[in-house]
Amino acid sequence: MNEQNDKSNSAMAVGSRVTVMVPGPGSGGMAYTGVVIEDYANMVIDSESVGRNWAPVHRWAIALDDGRLIFADDEDLAAAD
Repeated sequence: MNEQNDKSNSAMAVGSRVTVMVPGPGSGGMAYTGVVIEDYANMVIDSESVGRNWAPVHRWAIALDDGRLIFADDEDLAAAD
């Protein structure tokens, strides 16, 4: 599932070190670093096609440096420094 496709973010790939912005209360959020472990690009579906807007499928699985596993979209990621 980690094949490249038209929607691929050129800076992101399985094995890439990334910074993930996780939304938080108020206007800010928290930034965490980790490694992309899976790309679910071919499983991401439009919320409208399933008739709901909750529990969206996110493209990337990221193993954070603190041991947690999170899922994020392209706009939430940046290449780690």
